Amino acid sequence: MQARIRVVVAKPGLDGHDRGAKVIARALRDAGMEVIYTGLHQTPEQIVETAIQEDADGIGLSVLSGAHMTLFRRVLELLAERDAADIVVFGGGIIPEDDIAELQSLGVAGLFTPGASLESIVEWVRANVATPVA
Repeated sequence: MQARIRVVVAKPGLDGHDRGAKVIARALRDAGMEVIYTGLHQTPEQIVETAIQEDADGIGLSVLSGAHMTLFRRVLELLAERDAADIVVFGGGIIPEDDIAELQSLGVAGLFTPGASLESIVEWVRANVATPVA
């Protein structure tokens, strides 16, 4: 029997638009996952600390501010520093096509841009965010 997938959904940086993050959080919750939504204006340090404290399997970042390269990179660095690189990082928002390959090479496991369906995001999380055996 597998434990429920635990996901931290976060809005890093100064971006104040969180409707999309809340919609994703609800879709993951409705699909049977445990979701911890951190709220607006979180630092990468706060996000990683929450993920570790909550024993999360994944971190979903919503970035609309244009600071995606810096914010994703910093979250990944902090996870590595804290020996928590097994936490899967994924996200979405306004991310130019040219930046997607670089983010993936940094270790971002999945990226969703405007137009991605809730069903595709839920299925991706189910398939790519590991859950420990209970």
